[in-house]
Amino acid sequence: MAFEVAKSMIGEAALKQGLRYLRNNPEKNLVNLAKWGERLAREPEHKAYARQWADMFGDENNNWRQLAVKIFNRLSPNVVEKLGINMFLNAGILSPERRRQGEAKYGVHIPWAILIDPTGRCNLRCKGCWAAEYDRSQDMDYETLDRVMTEAEEMGINFFVVSGGEPTLRMDDLISLAKNHNESVFHIFTNGTLITKEAARRFLEAGNTTFAISLEGFEEQTDARRGRGTFKKIMEAMDNLREAGVPFGFSGTYTRENTEILGSDEWIDLMIDKGCVLGWLFTYVPVGGDSELEFMATPEQRMYMREQVRRWREEKPIFVADFWNDGEFTLGCIAGGRNYLHINATGDVEPCAFVHYANVNIKDCSLAEALKSPLLQAFQNNQPFNTNHMRPCPIIDNPEILEKMVQDTKAYPTQKNGITAAELCRPLHGYAKAWGELADRVKSEGRIAVD
Repeated sequence: MAFEVAKSMIGEAALKQGLRYLRNNPEKNLVNLAKWGERLAREPEHKAYARQWADMFGDENNNWRQLAVKIFNRLSPNVVEKLGINMFLNAGILSPERRRQGEAKYGVHIPWAILIDPTGRCNLRCKGCWAAEYDRSQDMDYETLDRVMTEAEEMGINFFVVSGGEPTLRMDDLISLAKNHNESVFHIFTNGTLITKEAARRFLEAGNTTFAISLEGFEEQTDARRGRGTFKKIMEAMDNLREAGVPFGFSGTYTRENTEILGSDEWIDLMIDKGCVLGWLFTYVPVGGDSELEFMATPEQRMYMREQVRRWREEKPIFVADFWNDGEFTLGCIAGGRNYLHINATGDVEPCAFVHYANVNIKDCSLAEALKSPLLQAFQNNQPFNTNHMRPCPIIDNPEILEKMVQDTKAYPTQKNGITAAELCRPLHGYAKAWGELADRVKSEGRIAVD
């Protein structure tokens, strides 16, 4: 234990020094650090890797270089240091060994992150919201939130994704949790309407929070789904976070109605101009309130978004992740405790934010016990759900597998409407077949981003 503490302290001191060096002159010092890494590297492949980074950071037109410079120039020094240590040291370098120790102790696979909902309440009523059929009157008590995070950190999990409901309705508790668990990263999905200048200042003080703000496109598309005036509030929230030096990005759900908007250069350039350093793209999944199959993006639209995101990664100074289409990078589905799981505001432990079935409630068990639940184990035993990683999802890509897992494990529905797995999955067979044919054809043509 003493060695582990010493290693952590040495690593933290070195990382702090490196981050301060980069903040001083990122345009120049990013290249210098990469060159030093090349000289210090012993293995030829490591030298070549460092050389690639030096070349990239030396090119003023390189989009990743531009993003890195923006991060160091725009973010508060407090945030850069705190997030740098928590993300790269605690959640990155030290976490794998801690998780291996936890797996040996508890006899269960430990994921990298936990998605947890402090509340089911929300100040908006958005069409097709994935959480609309939860009990929206529920708050998870602070003691349970704190306990779960403490148990997670003891297992080596230092990355908490927070959603809802609207999590900033629990603003004071969120900030308190972030400060109490100050060795971890908090990534908060929010509608942004409550992020005032004062709220941004308070999150800046915590130093370990990042935000993903949900919107559907420009003002017309966002207000059509989220309510009149929402877009303007989101733009104000982004301004408040940017001025405070707190990192943020966007979260966009592409549907049949807005895919071409969210996939346009005009849209992504607006997000970059507002100060977004990252973005999440989700394809609409018909769970929750007012679920409509016709609201789903078509297979062709999903493929369009896949190609756009890959081009952006070559051109745009922003990191964009496409939750479904990036199955090629993650080698399939990451849910079910493989890389993350979801705990809703009622406490039900679900495989995914979109799979509303569970065997256990976190209020009745420890996190280690929850990880052993039959449905999570079934997910891990069946992953990947398809040999074509362009078809990673057990909901929309392989619905027959999800139905069987839920039935075999006798998982209960966590939505108020009590929808069965058969009722959810069987209407999706047509979409899964159509996407599967397109994805298989693209794979056979060799248009795969990862070998």
